[in-house]
Amino acid sequence: MSDLAVVAEKLDAVDELAAKRAEFVLDPASDRAAEAADVYLDGNSLGALPGVVPGRVEDVVRRQWGELRIRSWEESGWWTAPERIGDRIAPLVGAAPGQIVVGDSTSVNVFKALVGAVRMAGEGRDELLVDATTFPTDGYIAESAARMTGRTLRPVAPADVPGALGERTAAVLLNHVDYRTGRLHDLPGLTAAVREAGAVAVWDLCHSAGALPVGLDEHGVDLAVGCTYKYLNGGPGSPAYLYVRRELQDRFDSPLPGWNSHAEPFGMRSGYEAAPGALRGRVGTPDILSMLALEAALDVWDGVSVEAVRAKSLALTDFFLQCVAAYVPEGRVVCVTPLAHEERGSQIALRCDDAGDVMKRLIERGVVGDFRAPDVLRFGFTPLYVGFADVERAARVLAQTLA
Repeated sequence: MSDLAVVAEKLDAVDELAAKRAEFVLDPASDRAAEAADVYLDGNSLGALPGVVPGRVEDVVRRQWGELRIRSWEESGWWTAPERIGDRIAPLVGAAPGQIVVGDSTSVNVFKALVGAVRMAGEGRDELLVDATTFPTDGYIAESAARMTGRTLRPVAPADVPGALGERTAAVLLNHVDYRTGRLHDLPGLTAAVREAGAVAVWDLCHSAGALPVGLDEHGVDLAVGCTYKYLNGGPGSPAYLYVRRELQDRFDSPLPGWNSHAEPFGMRSGYEAAPGALRGRVGTPDILSMLALEAALDVWDGVSVEAVRAKSLALTDFFLQCVAAYVPEGRVVCVTPLAHEERGSQIALRCDDAGDVMKRLIERGVVGDFRAPDVLRFGFTPLYVGFADVERAARVLAQTLA
């Protein structure tokens, strides 16, 4: 056993979150040797399956839908699921209850938030700023929102946002963590700058919720969106969520005023009257099967603090970089993720000339990360089920693959 493998064993022995691993379906074939089981480092794309989900979904399908049928909208709590589950997500992103509603996709919620932000900003502000390094969909939505609202769109690097703000700025759309590099942006500082300029701050939390403290209420974030299938482990295509700060809820004018966000949804009136509170973020009939799978998945967070998750995340990523430096031939990879803790999310991105082929070979050998064109290997570290022995093995297999 190598020195670093011994270190990993000791770190796993004192890991306060280690027991959480047993709550996930990670090694379904019980007769596989531990060394042969996958090291899953792609939770920043799709979180692992929490073990409680299959049984809960079976109950939703067989009993709630199969037996109770339409009665489940009331008796099984289907109708109130979007806000109920929103309140379960709220502590994970630093929000008080009553400000998050679950439903629709991240893209749809970005559209709702951005157009709603422009409407709150008023007619005198005709420019939208968007993170120039953003995930492509956010950019597409921002461009469309700008055209639809008659605003000008200006891509700006997050670090340059304070200098780009002015009296023309209506809203700013930013990513908390860069999806490609894992860089953590300054949410408190940038939010304060946006609000001081009289604009509305919209944050995409897809790569931070469930991985690190966000502090939406503490830092005065106006609007935020996020997915639930990464670090929140909600399952493929699980519904996203929308946060609307309590003080802004009576001003939030959604561009998608569906019947579910009506003050009297079963009144079937032709005129629209927005519901109070976060309910304004709802649109149409909730996607119950995936939504209740997400609700079950959130059980893994019982008794877990986001601060403990963050501490382990930084320890895992530090240890991975230490192992890479020790095992991988010098110059073969370059880390593009910031080394400073205050600038790092919960992933490590390594630049490698033949990254696509390397990742295919890593996956064949049981180390599952992902590849982003043209030359980036991404490894996501989900503290609830990734251990230090996983990290050591991943770095060792990477070195063997590159050799």
